[in-house]
Parts: sequence; structure tokens; C-alpha cells
Amino acid sequence: MTELIKYTAAETASAIANGEVSAVEVAQAHLDRIDAVDKKVNAFLHVDTEGALAAARKVDDKRAKGERLSPLAGVPLALKDVFTTRGIPTTCGSKMLEGWIPPYDATLTRRLKDADVVILGKTNMDEFAMGSSTENSAYGPTGNPWDLTRIPGGSGGGSAAALAAFEAPLAIGTDTGGSIRQPGAVTGTVGVKPTYGAVSRYGLVAFSSSLDQGGPCARTVLDAALLHEAIAGHDPLDSTSIDAPVPAVVEAAKMRDIRGMRIGIVKEFAGEGYQAGVMQRFNETVELLRELGAEVVEVSCPSFTLALPAYYLIAPSECSSNLARFDAMRYGLRVGDDGTRSAEQVTALTREAGFGDEVKRRIILGTYALSSGYYDAYYGSAQKVRTLISRDFDAAFAGVDVLISPTTPTTAFPIGERADDPMAMYLADLCTIPSNLAGNAAMSLPCGLAPEDNLPVGLQIIAPAMADDRLYRVGGTVEAALNDKWGHTLLEEAPAL
Repeated sequence: MTELIKYTAAETASAIANGEVSAVEVAQAHLDRIDAVDKKVNAFLHVDTEGALAAARKVDDKRAKGERLSPLAGVPLALKDVFTTRGIPTTCGSKMLEGWIPPYDATLTRRLKDADVVILGKTNMDEFAMGSSTENSAYGPTGNPWDLTRIPGGSGGGSAAALAAFEAPLAIGTDTGGSIRQPGAVTGTVGVKPTYGAVSRYGLVAFSSSLDQGGPCARTVLDAALLHEAIAGHDPLDSTSIDAPVPAVVEAAKMRDIRGMRIGIVKEFAGEGYQAGVMQRFNETVELLRELGAEVVEVSCPSFTLALPAYYLIAPSECSSNLARFDAMRYGLRVGDDGTRSAEQVTALTREAGFGDEVKRRIILGTYALSSGYYDAYYGSAQKVRTLISRDFDAAFAGVDVLISPTTPTTAFPIGERADDPMAMYLADLCTIPSNLAGNAAMSLPCGLAPEDNLPVGLQIIAPAMADDRLYRVGGTVEAALNDKWGHTLLEEAPAL
């Protein structure tokens, strides 16, 4: 049964549908794996053993009755602890929501259940999705399965680590400034930020509402496409949801042909601050794209150099507004309510005890940026930069089908190395932030190991809004070519836990 944890999601679904293995056996194999290794990895905040086995039994019953199974029926999944899940805790990695059990499912959660995906539990994350390393979780950092002393990326490091540790073949993350793609890059897994509005945000605890986007995480491009198809689509409960057909991502992932495509290298995503081994693997992948029949050209997007400061005004501003709901009056933590204090005092004491340092830092920054006399100078200016970035993307996509860059400037750094230097931490998202500000689609997939530290490097592919299928077409082709070149998948080189 230990081999079951090495199956891809597509292989798992096929084996269950064909009766080669039961969904209960698959779920139990992954629960056993979590039990064996997660004390070291700390990918999960809550494991729903009872719920997972019940969902698996439901799939086995359906198959026994001859009912039609969905493409991912019985496949286990690790869910980032930022989506509400009825009956099991949703903490967002924060003491503020410790023990909170939602009375409803997020739309994404409901769609997973409707597809008979088996949710194993909730994964660790930077508190309220604010961070790039999963060190800001109130429940301790997650280790990178490639080297447990290093970060697995953030904010969704728990989901990426669960994949790399073979605790689940599928996972869900959210991407506000790179929190799906950056963890994917440093753990040697695949992460996709769909077009903004393509996957419902109903039931996603908000950090920055104009940037947050849920999306699929997997070990292969095809698995990510299958999950993307299951969770995407219009939702009337989300006012920002796009009412349009889901692009044919699964078909695109299977194409394995990029002949004739024009691919642009973003000129601004290189130079000082980029690790030599990251650039070496990226440049090798560029040559591979040419060998596969694509035309590769350099593209300049000058406003991208302003993306990082613009993001760190827009995101904290929206966070200071969204997190105002955690006031100790309605749900979550309540501190100091002994009958002698006012509501304002209880709110202040609760926020002091419930929020971590990074969340407080961003709330203070955002509140300042929105304050009277500073709004136009800071938040207003950042929104103008956002428009310039969107225009740069429009100009680039007028001449190319997709853009590419390294996903992150460096490989995974040691836990604690950047904890006292917020600016160094923020630079991990240098390449990923522009896509969030513009709302278009982007993917990270592994493109090798950096020679200096033998750690995974990610290739980022960026596509126009609602052209998510282009990500999968290019990603699936590159993945197949690299696996042929190596003779195996990258994760087969990961050290045993």
C-alpha cells in the first residue's frame, strides 16, 4: 500500500474507477503517511481521519452500484486552512480563529465534495496568508521535505509540503502575491494561480480581496488541470466571479505540443539578486522551449519594477479593512471580557493576543496608507501603478502567447534566515506579484535543481486573463520533455523523510 502514495492523482482516480484499489485503501494509505511523517514536516494543522474515510466509503459505494464517478473521485486532497469547512476547524494559521468551526462550506470546498474528492485535512499557512515562508503561522513553521531546515514557501507552504512529502497527491492553495506559485517552486511541485475570478472566493477568508485567488496544487501538470476543472466556474455567491466557460485546461495539458507558439522572456526578471543556479536552470529551459518548436523573444515590461512597492501598499490597505471584522464580538478569540472592561478594550486586548507580528505590521501599514491626507499619495498612487502593470501585460500579450520567468529569485532559504528582515522576505515574491496586480493567470512548475544547493527551481509561465489553457499547454509540454531528459520526475530525487 505504500506505493499508492506515489501515484499521481490521475493514476489514483483510474485505479479506483477500475476496481484495482478501493478509495478507502487509498485514503488510509495517505492517512498512514501523514501519521508517519507529519510530526517532522508540520504540513497539517488538522487531519480529518473520520471525514476522509467516510468520503472514501461513499466513493466505493457509488462504484459498487455502478454509478458514474467524477474524474477525481476518491483522490485525497490537502486543503489550505483559509477555506471554510463545515464541521472542522478553520484557523487561517492564527490564534485569532483557534478552535473556530465554520457553520458552512466555501464554494470551493463544496465543489471538491461534489466531485467526490477526499479531503484529508487542513494545511499550515502563514497567518491569514501573510508571508512567504509559512514561518508566520501561530502553530509553528512547516519544513520543506527537500530539507526540513528550510522553508517550503508561503503563505501556502503546508499544501506544497504535503505534496512533496507524499502526504497527498492534490492540494489547494491561495495566491495573493505568489502564495501558490512560490511554494510550488521551492518544493518541486506544480502550482497554478487561475485568472482572478475564475475560482470562487466565497468562503475564502479574505486577506486582500482584489488579489486573493484560490487555485490547484499538484505534483504534475495534468493533475493540476484536473483539479482546476473541478473547482473553477461561475459562482453567484461571489460578486467577482467570472461568468464564462472554464478554459479547456485538461485537454491543453495533454497536448504536448508548443510548435509555433511565441514565448516572451520578461527582461526585468533577471539580474542582481537572482541566484546563479536558478538562472542556469531557467536559461536551460529557455533553450528547451526553442528545441520544442517555440519562438522565444525578449519582452520589456518596465512597470514590473514597481510591482513590489505597489503590492505592499494595496495588499496591506485591503487587509486592514478586511481584518477589522476580528473584533472579539462575533467569532473567534475573546480576551479580557471579565465585566470590568469596555468593548473597545476587549477588542484591543484580543487583537494584541490574537494577531502575530506580520499581521500587525501589515494592518498598521495599511491603516496608515488609507488615512486622511495619505490616501492619494500612497494607496491611490499604487492603484495607478497597477494600471500601468496591466498595460504592460496587454502590450506584451499583443506580441506573445505567454511570458516566462523564474518563479522565485532563489531556492528555499533556511528557516529563520529572513525572519527579522521583512524586506528580504518580501523579495521572494518579486516575480509573482505582477500577475496578481493584473489578475491574469500564472503557473509554476519544476525545471530542475540548482547546482549549488541541489534544491528545486521553478519556471513561471504567465498567460492572459481567461487563457489559462495556455499555461497547461506550455507546462505539460515542458514537464514531459524534462521528465524524458531526466528519465524520472524531479520529486524522485527528493531525499527520503
